[in-house]
Amino acid sequence: MSFGNLNIIDPLCRALAEEGYTAPTPIQNLAIPPLLNGRDLMGIAQTGTGKTAAFVLPILQKISEDSRPAKPGVPRALVLAPTRELAAQIDQSFATYGQFLRFRHTVIFGGVHQGSQVRMLSRGVDVLVATPGRLLDLMNQGYIMLKGVDFFVLDEIDRMLDMGFVKDMRKIVAALPAKHQSLFFSATMSRETGEFAEKLLCDPVKVEAAPQASTLECIEQKVFFVDQNNKYSLLEGLLQKEEVERALIFTRTKHRADKLAEMLSKNHINADAIHGNKSQNQRTKAMHDFKSGRLRVLVATDIAARGIDVNDISHVINFDLPNEPESYVHRIGRTGRAGAAGKAYSFCAAEERNILRSIERLTRAEIGIMPHQYHSESAKTAVGAAAEPATPNRHRTMQRGPRLESYPRSGPSSRKPYPVRRH
Repeated sequence: MSFGNLNIIDPLCRALAEEGYTAPTPIQNLAIPPLLNGRDLMGIAQTGTGKTAAFVLPILQKISEDSRPAKPGVPRALVLAPTRELAAQIDQSFATYGQFLRFRHTVIFGGVHQGSQVRMLSRGVDVLVATPGRLLDLMNQGYIMLKGVDFFVLDEIDRMLDMGFVKDMRKIVAALPAKHQSLFFSATMSRETGEFAEKLLCDPVKVEAAPQASTLECIEQKVFFVDQNNKYSLLEGLLQKEEVERALIFTRTKHRADKLAEMLSKNHINADAIHGNKSQNQRTKAMHDFKSGRLRVLVATDIAARGIDVNDISHVINFDLPNEPESYVHRIGRTGRAGAAGKAYSFCAAEERNILRSIERLTRAEIGIMPHQYHSESAKTAVGAAAEPATPNRHRTMQRGPRLESYPRSGPSSRKPYPVRRH
């Protein structure tokens, strides 16, 4: 099967060839034909499977068939993404695949001054990629009207719901014209996601590139049972191995991400952190340095990692397991992209044992155990209260518990101790 067999027009096929893509992925094979036929669609696909192109290509093709000029502040295609990084990545995909077409596009998100975004909108755009907050803000100021939207895309709808964007999305949908084509994509299909999509989609085609919550087969997954106070030593030992060429490390909190990046840097491992408290310029610089290879390690929280699209991440390391099992699927999908092999390592302390069990139930697979010098049998066998994350009440009695600051560091620290097991 080729893109030509899917009736993709020559300018788009040329752009795909320029990028080295010769054959569509499974999600593209399934999604592109009904989208070109004007159907609403609910797509289930993991990150790294080509789902962005699955909606970008049909939108660009249908826009190219309409000679109407772009109107100021009235986009014809609207794509919503949960984070700034993902929005920017989608906008870049429109630029890449549409390089031989005449159309206008832009991306808007918070964290930066709106002036340049307003100027772009005033010139007229065919495609607008946005995060919900900034979109509603500019709509309320009268800079954007959605009356001309023909194509409406919700990407990573499951994460949108997790992040509390339900009310924002409903306000945006209410401003859309009655007649438009809706395209929803998600990595998982929870009950909440299904109910939300059912209310907004009209007789949709449902396509699924892989079983729900399945993890990509090209990713080798291992779990390291380890006590909290040995996690850093374990991580440093892993990063000293040459096979860890470029690593994306996940932590549960922003503070923990900063401390981890700081300690790795002090131990001569090029690292930086990316999370919601960082300015947009800091996040953009960290992403650029990671993509260019200047940074070997990027430490991230779940929300900030959305939109990280780097094809040669050799390892994803879950320094902390995610509170939500679905996030595990999103995390490890950052490696093993475009058919390449990848490795996903997860550190599991005793209080994370039940989280690991939930992940294995969701993915319908048992994760292999990796032996190592810091192996904790108590973490492996933890059950009951010992296998549960700490609650706020337990925090008050844990002031002398394991701390990230107890790991090797240079110089004194003036920070007050706080427990690792924090929500």
